[in-house]
Amino acid sequence: MLWLTEDEQDNLKISYRIRDVLFEEQSPFQHVMVLDSYDFGPMLVLDGVVQTTSADGYIYNEMLAHMPLSVHPAPRRVLIIGGGDCGVAKEAAKYDAVETIDLVEIDEAVVRACRRYMPDVSGGEHPDPRIRHHYTDGVEFVRNKQGEYDVIIVDSSDPVGPAEQLFSTEFYRDLHHALNEGGLMVCQSQSPIFHQDVMMRSYERIGRLFADTRMFTAVVPTYPGGLWSFTIGSKRPLPAPEDIRFDKEARYVTENVLRASFALPAFLEKLIAERSAQ
Repeated sequence: MLWLTEDEQDNLKISYRIRDVLFEEQSPFQHVMVLDSYDFGPMLVLDGVVQTTSADGYIYNEMLAHMPLSVHPAPRRVLIIGGGDCGVAKEAAKYDAVETIDLVEIDEAVVRACRRYMPDVSGGEHPDPRIRHHYTDGVEFVRNKQGEYDVIIVDSSDPVGPAEQLFSTEFYRDLHHALNEGGLMVCQSQSPIFHQDVMMRSYERIGRLFADTRMFTAVVPTYPGGLWSFTIGSKRPLPAPEDIRFDKEARYVTENVLRASFALPAFLEKLIAERSAQ
């Protein structure tokens, strides 16, 4: 019997029963696997940590893509940093007005594995022609960009090792510069249960740079604690939740889901209020 045990932190381990190893490669950057699990289907595992699964990856990808693309009035140029499973890019391609989608993923092996073995997430081996792949460091890619993008989506892994830069003030400042006058960015900002310090640092750093900053949440079963946070920063005031419109085909996101995701649990509202008062 084959199991994957993921060490989340000192006091938490999550185990998945595995049918088979579909893909395994030690790339120049990390150990990449696609495992066929019993309950979650094919799953992407990087350095022993589950990144996305065929059973619930659409929740995360849809929320990360459709929130910014729904609240921006006219998204044409989109930048995705990370997102090697291609799920966010697949969702972004549902918008006819979008002209280009630059997907910046440092590890080509991740894209190759997900396109082949996780088509439900990635969209398969024949991506939309508007998606342009850049196999390079996202931090370096965005550093000298000026006013080029309408929407930037940061689909990062946990803030460990090289990914730690994707949560820094310097990186958020570079994103601000890379956005045009009415641009906005969104990132995943970790678990409100287990990673409150990381979550609040992201929220506060983005808030110091952008005119309007908001947090929203969704439940992703394979992520630690289930409840997951996202932070959006916009150079212009964001629409009120009741003014958000959504008409794309999706498995999780609806207009009401997008609107309701800004309604935060009481403990999160209190945490934000307390940190804002400091």
